[in-house]
Amino acid sequence: MVGNRELALDVVPETLRPGALDLPVRWAHVSELQDPAPYLVGGELILTAGVNLPERIDRYVRGLRDAGVTALGFGLTPSVHETLPEPLRRACARHGLPLLVVPARTPFLAVNRAVSVALTEAGQRDQRRITAARETLTRAAGGGLGELTSALAGQLRSWVALVGAGDVLASAHDAPAPLPLPVRDLMATVRAGSGIRSATTEVDGGFVVVQPVYPQATASHLVVVGRSRRLEGADRAILAVGAALLGLVGRAGSDAAELGAAATGLLLGRTSPGEVARALVGSEAVRLVAGAAYRRGPDEVAQRPDWLRARLDTPLVSVRPGRFAAIAGSAPPLAVLEDLRAHGWLAAVGAPAPAGRLSEGEVDLLLARAQALGRPVVAGDSPLDFDALVDPGASRGFASKALEPLVSLDQAGDRSLVLTLRTWLAHHGGWEPTAAELGVHRNSVRHRIAQVEKALGVDLADPEVRMRLWFALRWAEPG
Repeated sequence: MVGNRELALDVVPETLRPGALDLPVRWAHVSELQDPAPYLVGGELILTAGVNLPERIDRYVRGLRDAGVTALGFGLTPSVHETLPEPLRRACARHGLPLLVVPARTPFLAVNRAVSVALTEAGQRDQRRITAARETLTRAAGGGLGELTSALAGQLRSWVALVGAGDVLASAHDAPAPLPLPVRDLMATVRAGSGIRSATTEVDGGFVVVQPVYPQATASHLVVVGRSRRLEGADRAILAVGAALLGLVGRAGSDAAELGAAATGLLLGRTSPGEVARALVGSEAVRLVAGAAYRRGPDEVAQRPDWLRARLDTPLVSVRPGRFAAIAGSAPPLAVLEDLRAHGWLAAVGAPAPAGRLSEGEVDLLLARAQALGRPVVAGDSPLDFDALVDPGASRGFASKALEPLVSLDQAGDRSLVLTLRTWLAHHGGWEPTAAELGVHRNSVRHRIAQVEKALGVDLADPEVRMRLWFALRWAEPG
């Protein structure tokens, strides 16, 4: 901003404290209020022409500083102030609030636009950095905990320690040994909590962050990060990936390379939850969660992976346009699923199963049912649910045999017969809603259903046949 020649902003030197020009600006806001502080969230560049500059200028500046304002931009204009008011200069110098002088030829709109462009570019840089870090951490995961810890420390430019129940399992970049008492106290606080969480403290002029490794935010293993400056948004995103991989690699043993690639692929949206689950050797039962855009679709905040990870209490979340998928340790509470729906996501939760035996076909079918009903669906939450009574091997065998003719036709000619049957059954045989969801004409749906009946040799008017095919679709292996 200050170096932008087109804006020609002048910095009042005596108002600058050390590091002031490096402070982040989250937005530029024009305000002529005598006390704008109550309406600010911090990090703003406040722009004013001094139209209502209060007499108690010291109180005005102190209020802006206490509200967390990054800087004050004062616009010169012949009709209001041709020169910078001296009391404002002195007050900003006294309270350490950076003061910028905006010349008369520079409209506030130009400053707003420059800030918006800078924020967009910064966001893109952060995304590129996060993506590159994920790839680096993925490769490091194949070398085990030590190599992964070292890679994470390199990406964060910090020291890192992975701490077990009582011992440091791995460390890098001169992590202190033993860990300072304030850090150990912070670790005890984190272990006493629940869910995905983290905590920060200041130690010897630096900052230390403690958070559990994943999956399922187990408090027995913590990752501790320390450096001279606070972790920003991109740093925390990289730490989340590192924590996920540290937890997964620690549990995967010799399959760490496969797991690292699968887990990071999920975080990047390149692999399915099932691929990650199959790499979780020896894991306890987990659930697949899937979501689809509902009504107007997810709002801006609900499209962020971090928002979904916090709601679902798992870092293993992949978000794509109109869809998300996740691996969770337990079924999210109904209140959480309703909150997702309120924000534009309709979710379905599969039955608990060992990670390597999770069925993507089941959760896809449950999601189709949720879309037809217009409400979240959770497997195993009904007294009519009898999945526990059916042998998994027998059910998959039944599904494979029952659907094989349709799968063969789909593979030969991409006719989408399995998808059409699943959608049609979810909508109770409704032609119009099935056509609307598939994006085809209802006559196309009728034609495909006729092909299904011919291929399987069944009459879909028979409710017994529909029931059997519904469970075949539910138990089918993912294609």
